[in-house]
This record gives sequence, C-alpha cells and structure tokens, in this order.
Amino acid sequence: MIIDRDLGIMLPDGTRLSAKIWRPESSQTEPVPAILEYLPYRKSDGTAARDETMHPWFASRGYACLRVDRRGCGDSEGVFDDEYSEQELQDGENILRWIAAQPWCTGHVGMQGISWGGFNGVQLAARAPEPLKAVISIGTTVDRFHDDIHYKGGIQLGENIGWAATATSWCAMPPDPALAGPNWRDAWLTRLAQMPFMAKIWAENSDRNTYWKHGSVCETFEKLSAPVLVMGGLHDGYRNAMAAMVENLSCVAKGVAGPWSHKYPHISTIGPSIDYHNLALRWWDRWLKGKSNGAENDPAMRTYVMDSIAPDDSLSFRPGHWVADQSWSSEQVDTATLPFGHGVLGAKDTFSARIETKLACGQSCGEFFPFGFGGGELPGDQSLDDALSTCFESVPFDEDRTILGAPTVKLRVSADATCAQLIVRLCDLRPDGSSALISMGLLNLRHRDGFDQKTPLEPGQTYDVSLRLDHTAYRLPAGHRVRVAISGSYWPYCWPEDRHFTLTLTEGSVDLPIRKSQDAVTYEFEPPIDFPRRQVRQLRPNSAKKSWTTDANGNLVLEIVGDQGQNEDVETGLITQSTLHERWSIHPDDPATAQVDITWTRGLSRGDWKTSTKLTAQMRGEKDMFSIRQTLEAWEDADLVFSDTQSARVPR
Repeated sequence: MIIDRDLGIMLPDGTRLSAKIWRPESSQTEPVPAILEYLPYRKSDGTAARDETMHPWFASRGYACLRVDRRGCGDSEGVFDDEYSEQELQDGENILRWIAAQPWCTGHVGMQGISWGGFNGVQLAARAPEPLKAVISIGTTVDRFHDDIHYKGGIQLGENIGWAATATSWCAMPPDPALAGPNWRDAWLTRLAQMPFMAKIWAENSDRNTYWKHGSVCETFEKLSAPVLVMGGLHDGYRNAMAAMVENLSCVAKGVAGPWSHKYPHISTIGPSIDYHNLALRWWDRWLKGKSNGAENDPAMRTYVMDSIAPDDSLSFRPGHWVADQSWSSEQVDTATLPFGHGVLGAKDTFSARIETKLACGQSCGEFFPFGFGGGELPGDQSLDDALSTCFESVPFDEDRTILGAPTVKLRVSADATCAQLIVRLCDLRPDGSSALISMGLLNLRHRDGFDQKTPLEPGQTYDVSLRLDHTAYRLPAGHRVRVAISGSYWPYCWPEDRHFTLTLTEGSVDLPIRKSQDAVTYEFEPPIDFPRRQVRQLRPNSAKKSWTTDANGNLVLEIVGDQGQNEDVETGLITQSTLHERWSIHPDDPATAQVDITWTRGLSRGDWKTSTKLTAQMRGEKDMFSIRQTLEAWEDADLVFSDTQSARVPR
C-alpha cells in the first residue's frame, strides 16, 4: 500500500489542500476507483483514529482512499468561512475532478462521511459533478433549517450555540508544522484572525431563508443522480434523512436506520454495531467498479426495531431486531389514530386543557448528539418532565404493536401571547412505572404556517396545527400504554420564549404508523469485522460529569464537564488534549434568564512545539433579544499570540 500523509491538491485559485491517501501499490500501473471523505475535522489528529478503522481496509481491496482537510482547516491552506458554504462546495467539485484526473484513478469517485461529511457528500451529489458516481451519507439531513443542529420546528436549539463553540474551537487549531512547513505560524494567525462568528450568523437567520435553503438537498431532490446509501442512528439527533431520501430520490437510494449514536455503524457506542466495511464495499463495488452484485436490489429500508426497555441515559446496547422493506411508503403501515379526550388517548370527548410554561421541564432530555463521551447523553426516565407537562394517556394495548415511521400530532390551540412554542413527546408507559421516550417534535407557533417567515399569534384566536415527530422504530408490548406529553418549554434542549405564556388546548389526536404484521420481514447484519486500530498512547485519562443543581439564587443549573485526556499518536508523535465545560442555567420564574457559558480548551504539541487555544462562548436569552459573546485566544508555548472578542445582540 502507498500512504502519503500530505498529498497536495491544488485548487484553481492556487490554494493547496492537504489530503492523506491510502492506495494499493498496483495503482501505479492499474488505475483504481477512489473514495473521498472531505471534512474540517483535522485528518492528522482529529479523525486519525477513526480513519484508520476504514480507509486502509478499503484501499487493500482495490480503492484509492482520500481524507481531505477542508479549506482553512487542519493542514489545508486558506481560510474557513462557514459550514457548507458555496466555497466549500466549489472546492469539493474541484477535489473530485482533481482526483478523477490522476493517473492512479479510473475517473470513478465515491464519497462517504458522517455528519459534516455526510452532509457535503449529498450536497455535492445534488450538483452532479461528473466524477461522483455514488455516495454513502451517515448521520445527515435533507433540511438544514428544520432538521439540523440549529433549529427544530422553528425553535432555536440549545446546541446552536454549543455547536458554534465546538466547530470554532476545532477550526482554530494550527496546521502541523511537520506538514505545513515554516509558514505554519503565519497560516495559523491568519486563520484565527478571519474566523467567522458563526453563533451570530446562525442566530440571525431564524427563518428558513436562502441561507438555510443553500445545501438543503430537499430543495433539489430531482438533481441527485448518483446512487445514495443513507444511514443513521435512532439514538442520534439525525433520525429522519433515511426515510426522506428513500421516499423522495428518483436515483437508487437505500436506507439503513440502526440503534446507534452519532457514530459510524461499526464503532457506535450503542450496540449492536454492524459490519459497515463489507456493506460499504458492496456499494462501492457495484457503483465504482461495475460489479453485478445486486446492491441496487437490496431492500429500500432496513430498520432496527427497538425493544421497550427501562430508560437508561448511559445505554450501551439496545435490544431489538432488524426488519426489511423492499419498498418504503405508507403501504408498509396502518395508521392508528388516537383522539384526545379529557387526559386520555383513544376516547374523544369535549375538554379544555391548559399548557403552562414550566421551565424545569427538560431535565431528562439528553443530548442532541450522543457521542459516547460520558453518562447522561441519552433521554432518561421521562416521568419528571411528564409531571411538568399536559399529558394524554391510552389504555393498555391488547397486543404487541410496532411503531415504524413518523408519528403526527394534530392540535387545536389558542394562546394568551403573541409568541409561544410547543414541545410534544410520545412516551412508552411501562408496567414498571417508568416513562420511556419514543419520539418527539417541536413547533414555534409563529411558524405554524411554514418556516419561511414568523407570524405573531393573535391572543385568544384558535389555530389548528400539526407536528410531525421524529422517525422511530419501536416495539410496544401488550400491556404497555402510550402517553402524549405537551409542554411550552424544554430547556436546555431548546431556548424558551422570553416570557411566560399559556396555551389552551381544546382538541387533538395522534397518528401512530403501525407496521403491518404480514410485512414483518426480518433481516440480519453481520457484526463488525476485526478492523485496524491506530496506536495511541494515553498520557492522561479522560473523564466526564453531568449534574443538575439549584444555585443560591434559585436558578436551575446543568453543568457538563468533559475531559478527553491527553493522547499521543505513536506514529506522528502529535499529542492532543481537549476539555469542555458547559453551564446552562435558568430561573424557573423567568424565561428571560436562560443562559449558557461554554469553554473549550484544546492543545496540540510535539516535542518542544506547543500550541493551545481557548474558546469561551456565552449566550443570554433576554427580552426580545439574544445576547451572544465569544472570545478566542491562542498560545504558542506560554505566549499569548492571539486574542479576539466578538459580541452581538440578535432580535428573536
């Protein structure tokens, strides 16, 4: 195998991108197809361990595998501007063309990736560059506004500022001098000086405008022609793209929905993991090498149906079973409509229920992104949040039911204010007394007529609204009940309105997509293979802590501390370290007191060379405004070489 840690890709404007490549020695005389993974997450240290589990294995089976650092990130030249920017996608097209033109490549290129790399793979496919023949997209979305880390149902997520801090801290680290040469320091200082204020940009764009439509492949489904294998975890924040692409793409599209966290399927922190290698190889062999292996005839959707278990916010394995559907449409399910009555589901009668703004609701929400960085990432027992919500409960089911798809909740509501929000959770009421989260959905009621523009509510006026909850695959055993829990806030999962409000609910129903038993075709994936692992020496162990407390002023406080330890890459000698501290607080009597303080520290060193950064971000939810502040600092050895503070006040 030929391995080059710093293969230079020259873009038309003269910018040099750095790639790591693994390719078979035989490619010197016999060209091979290529597989591209294109990310900002630093190939030399950020994703090096993960890359080692895949790319060498594919290369040993006749592929040139490239892991390319995005412009202005890692070891690549230039300046980072924003996620999924036009510059990023133009560069991506040029990378694909450059790869296809190399003498070691047949001209056929595939793209694989999770999260950022899952996004830009399908985004590039929507631009239909000629060399791109197939895509594997994992942990992804088709709609950057409504179904991403920023907004959900038009409500700004807590992770909007959290992700801005994380991404900025990633992109602010220097290139490796061993690859970038003596100009590494100048490149780093330029990178730091031109870092975008992403928290401000994302908060300013609070409607689904052209900013978010750019890169949302649901805008251009018809333009995708390269076959897409789309995968994701049912414990991840990205649960909906699999069905959306399989339903809407006219090209070959296959979906796999597993029980995983925000990880590749072979290294998920929630099992059972699967043999991603041979699944992906089958896809690449079919579309990049033209092998007649029948990949195009695989089931349209393969889904892991999760068993009902006691809630566990640190779950490592989810019992269940795989099912397969040769096609994916409403024909796979029967819709069970349960109307709302007075506190009940399934017995419609006249009622009037109040939904209050109870700011303590949300303490059992878990993280949008469960990475496996510590306990408490997953939703726990929902009973506490249920007690702070308006609930409707069914009678016990007389037989097992499998919910497969996206439940829909329809409500008739009025508000006593011009702004309000709805958070709807579907829960499994288990015989042991616990309440387990099945699915959830959010809606900013000012976006009741669509996400393109907010429209104030008319106090006292009645509105009919509909929420589509996240896709799920969940087996409800006989004897279990379901609960619909509705609240007006869900902190810190999402930002509350700046004032209390009360909703009056007078009618409602939930549509449950129930899998037809006669179509229950079981399926099996092989377990992960014994894949290669990169040698890393742990110099300081990692640790994590998450706790809720009430401070001296009566504020509810969530504190999250994560230390990824200190680790040395045995091959390169690079030593990395990072720590995260988050403090979320709110006073239960005042929604406008919601605030968060986030600090990321990162270090990168080798021998006498030592660099570090500190990123602090604060966000306050004030009356009519969000106040945002960010400070970025950088050190070389003990010398402060960069410091910059940016702040903004953004209308809600």
